[in-house]
Amino acid sequence: MFDKSQLLKGILEGCILKYIKSEPAYAYGAIIYLREKGFTDLTEGTLYPLLLRLERQKLIYSELKESAVGPKRKYYYITAEGETYLKDFEREYLSLDRIVKNIMENKNEN
Repeated sequence: MFDKSQLLKGILEGCILKYIKSEPAYAYGAIIYLREKGFTDLTEGTLYPLLLRLERQKLIYSELKESAVGPKRKYYYITAEGETYLKDFEREYLSLDRIVKNIMENKNEN
């Protein structure tokens, strides 16, 4: 059976960086956003380690900020290295997407 978790791992990195680039984000807000965009099975157990890994790679950084509805929240921001990574990801993803679509839509199957 196909294990989509490995396929999603790299794709989620790019999607999270894109979201964080558009606005400072806290983890639960990112989960809501990504679920609304179609990642309906996304869990906290998937996202939190991913954010930690991106932070260790210095693609994002975090700051604790006051919240209007409870304790302080950790907000994530993209770094210059993260923006470079995101540009490379977008270019490579779009290229790979075209290749895969070309193969999957091929009418001359062997």
